Amino acid sequence: MGWFSVAITSISLLCVVSTVSGIGANWGTQASHPLAPETVVRLLRENGIQKVKLFDADYDTLRALGKSNIEVMVGIPNDMLLSMATSMKAAEKWVSKNVSTHISTNNVNIRYVAVGNEPFLQTYNGSFLKTTFPALQNVQSALVKAGLSNQVKVTVPLNADVYESSTGVPSGGDFRADIHDLMLTIVKFLSDSGSPFTVNIYPFISLYSDPNFPVEYAFFDGNATPVNDGGTSYYNMFDANYDTLAYSLQKNGFGNLPIIVGEIGWPTDGDRNANVEYAQRFNQGFMSHISGGKGTPMRPGPIDAYLFSLIDEDSKSIDPGNFERHWGIFTFDGRAKYSLNLGTMNSGVLVEGKNVRYQERKWCVMKSSAKIDDPNVAPSVSYACGLADCTSLGYGTSCGGMDARGNISYALNSYYQRQNQLDSACKFENISTITKTDPSTGTCRFEIMIEPYYGGTEHMVGCPQRLLGLAAGFILFWLTIL
Repeated sequence: MGWFSVAITSISLLCVVSTVSGIGANWGTQASHPLAPETVVRLLRENGIQKVKLFDADYDTLRALGKSNIEVMVGIPNDMLLSMATSMKAAEKWVSKNVSTHISTNNVNIRYVAVGNEPFLQTYNGSFLKTTFPALQNVQSALVKAGLSNQVKVTVPLNADVYESSTGVPSGGDFRADIHDLMLTIVKFLSDSGSPFTVNIYPFISLYSDPNFPVEYAFFDGNATPVNDGGTSYYNMFDANYDTLAYSLQKNGFGNLPIIVGEIGWPTDGDRNANVEYAQRFNQGFMSHISGGKGTPMRPGPIDAYLFSLIDEDSKSIDPGNFERHWGIFTFDGRAKYSLNLGTMNSGVLVEGKNVRYQERKWCVMKSSAKIDDPNVAPSVSYACGLADCTSLGYGTSCGGMDARGNISYALNSYYQRQNQLDSACKFENISTITKTDPSTGTCRFEIMIEPYYGGTEHMVGCPQRLLGLAAGFILFWLTIL
């Protein structure tokens, strides 16, 4: 498949079948210090975001969405697919607890259940090929039994790598050969149950994974050399990718199946192409591109889409890349990263989170008297980055311009803040000290964490172990070149 239609990675999102009622957003919660759900719901409402995709069915999150009238997609994680596929009772219990109860008791406007999250990614090596469809069937049956199948639809958020083009242009689109029959089975099921096909499209990932990808083709400014498909010109990757799916569906007899763009967005840090300028350009370009309801050459009309994502998540896996923790249009504490007109407010300026409570204004940094070659430096930085977040350090990142001392201080402070500013978290032998002078510089912000939210068990503040060896190698690399 040509570079116009490459997509990859982890993550996910969804949503709505009928007429588009504004832009949606993905709300992920893999954060060490998540905002309170009530704060996030207020953020959604005040920015006119009328649809939200969740990756699980956290009780506190759903309760906060009650009576908001925001359309909700709840998610069933991949690690639950086996139980859903092999036990009808498990599916019925899940629907009762996570859908029926919230609709009837909390008045949550649940519209979709996302069964799995990009389960056919090639990096999963077929782990979910046998469980996704049976799980989809059982969840649908459970919704029917609960009397909710007309109100709540099932779908499977899929990565754009489930289809490809034999000709390198959209009209050559078809489902991937190794999963072709399975995809048709799922597509028919979605069609029969009145459900949409949900796809995640990421031009950024194409640029990240292919050094020959034409940068301008990722954006919507019309500056790229167009791809010609039988007389139809494609000026951006999104339209070409979307239409490759449209052709894939049409070729197999499902040309009218609704398509939802579950995830689309651009990260702001962690890679040389992940920056505020590009993110604003891409997301604003996308909003302007879909605002008129023009659609694509193959699918004229409104496009249903969910931005990825609402808020940064500092505990996400960075296996796909360091950018994974920086997709939000808002920072972890609800601050807008850039101006963005979502087409919902006249001002075009994002409304930021309110009443966010911060911890004390103090930071953990490297002592001025400490030596760079102190033998405690490397293991301390390795330990700190392994238990915190150092993805803003690196070539072309927001903190990439600092010297070695700056890098070391950033790592120590990240750990200190993650540990809720415990005094013991800034006691790295001979090298650390606490300061009340903000060490932030230029584009590099030394964070102060917000007060942790303890409302639900899934949000308990913790510091998941990372691969310390990778963290050590990463930091030592920078120490050697700065």
